[in-house]
Amino acid sequence: MNPFERMIAFRYLRSRRQEGFVSVIAVFSLLGIMLGVATLIIVMAVMNGFRADLMGRILGFNGHLTVYSAPGAPLNDFDQIAAKIKAVPGVTAAYPEIEGQVMATSRDQSSGVLVRGVSAQTIEAQSLIAKNLSPNALVGFNDGGIIIGQRLAFKLGVRPGDSVTLISPQGTPTAFGTMPRIKAYRVAGTFNVGMYEFDNGVIFMPLPQAQIYFQLPNAVSDISVFVAKPDDVRAYDQAVSNAVGDRMRIFDWQQSNLSFFNAVEIERNVMFLILTLIIVVAAFNVISSMIMLVKDKGRDIAVLRTMGATRGMILRIFMLSGASIGVVGTALGFVLGVEFAAHIEAIRQFIQDIIGTNLFAPEIYFLTQIPARIDPYEVGSVVAMALALSFLATIYPSWRAARLDPVEALRYE
Repeated sequence: MNPFERMIAFRYLRSRRQEGFVSVIAVFSLLGIMLGVATLIIVMAVMNGFRADLMGRILGFNGHLTVYSAPGAPLNDFDQIAAKIKAVPGVTAAYPEIEGQVMATSRDQSSGVLVRGVSAQTIEAQSLIAKNLSPNALVGFNDGGIIIGQRLAFKLGVRPGDSVTLISPQGTPTAFGTMPRIKAYRVAGTFNVGMYEFDNGVIFMPLPQAQIYFQLPNAVSDISVFVAKPDDVRAYDQAVSNAVGDRMRIFDWQQSNLSFFNAVEIERNVMFLILTLIIVVAAFNVISSMIMLVKDKGRDIAVLRTMGATRGMILRIFMLSGASIGVVGTALGFVLGVEFAAHIEAIRQFIQDIIGTNLFAPEIYFLTQIPARIDPYEVGSVVAMALALSFLATIYPSWRAARLDPVEALRYE
């Protein structure tokens, strides 16, 4: 494309009094493409960050595989079973544990919680938990205290050093009926992993104390297994099953959270489809503005043709005019989207401080802050799609301009 064609193309984009309305439509088309690209980048980054952050916290807090015995039967030989599991290639750790549902009460507050009986070594090995403990929590844990979620501590109104009473529905049979098991434990510390479900509903108890409380002497309820490649956890199912025997039941994290992550993936795809329509609508605005520009510039096209401009030159002039709207809009949308996604949590905090309303309630969205993960390949596909749609939108108006008969145009002018 020669300098003459570029000069004419960019001159047509500048507003004049006669064609000011055409220029306004072009500006709105540019803004539409910019907002469409930016919104798509932001939403996809948040969806990617939400899935990755949620998966990271679930895998960092729970085992990748969980091995259970037959229904209702405890694991008495758990040390031998754990040793067999650790010998499976790709397995990094196997920790015996006890899990049970109880009611936690303190003062006038109560809440249903999951008690997890583990060893201090198990907590230290899980970096997500170990890095988010209150000071000296493990010291008190080794002395028989319990570690509770920070939000649960706030809900119950307790601090480290206070007592929490646990009530188990699996009571002790007596002559007067079944009496619930009630025992008070000292709070050794708190944890805050940033996921509402865990911070508000989990208590860690020393394994020996849990064996006494849940009446499982020298036994556990399950074994939590960690593997080297959690995304390929299904590949370990059969190997672990062969190591422990057919009498054991095995559940991996994908089975436990399948419906949830499927829902997140479906929502992600639907959001991508809906937000793509914004760019498509903006592309139609480019078509309409270019058709009006061609109609308005009919006399100019005729003059250019009589001066020796070929149909190919006219075609390239109008394609460059229309494509410039798409390129500039896509570039601005790219910058806006990436910058907004990179600082979305700070922006959320700023807006939240102004309006005084919590915009990201953790009890609804599971996480305590808005995550965002920018995928370069995904951003590249969004930019490529916007440029392609912008380019396609210029083809028909440019073809009409190139096919314009100069004689007819001058006659009606």
